[in-house]
Amino acid sequence: MQIEETGLDGVRLITPRRFGDHRGFFSESWSRKALADHGISIDFVQDNHSLSMTPGTVRGLHFQAPPRAQDKLVRCGRGALFDVAVDIRRGSPTYGRWVGYELSFENGRQLLVPAGFAHGFMTLLPETEIVYKCSDTYAPETEGALLWNDPGIGIDWPLSGIDPVISAKDAEAGGLAGFDSPFAWKD
Repeated sequence: MQIEETGLDGVRLITPRRFGDHRGFFSESWSRKALADHGISIDFVQDNHSLSMTPGTVRGLHFQAPPRAQDKLVRCGRGALFDVAVDIRRGSPTYGRWVGYELSFENGRQLLVPAGFAHGFMTLLPETEIVYKCSDTYAPETEGALLWNDPGIGIDWPLSGIDPVISAKDAEAGGLAGFDSPFAWKD
């Protein structure tokens, strides 16, 4: 597994090796030992699988607050998406900054999004499947969201000129200005 640092502490881009031949390929998409060898020891307890039919579908920017905060390991099962993590840890030197990467079936890349970061994505192809591991189960009483296109964050979403497909709940999320984050940065 290739594990790369990003511009945000703790967010990592992970590319599992693929072994292919005329039949297709085999890939070990998650390995507790491989991640532990790189100092990542997360106990994932739930897998989620989402399908978005239309390019330009936006989901996020979501998080779960402590004590039910989630680390996520996100990958694309089919199609392609632009995956984003936003630092929402009060006092962090990178508070409000974001990183984004294309994850696709073709490139096999994954994004590790730790607790303390809001997560979202935009689909780039029709019928895109997103598969992700979570370190805690869904707890709706702790869920929160930031506005996907908040100018205070300034995410450069890749599908300009396409009307985004977004839920009413995500469209009504608040921005970073005045946001009282439940996460604190620790040295």
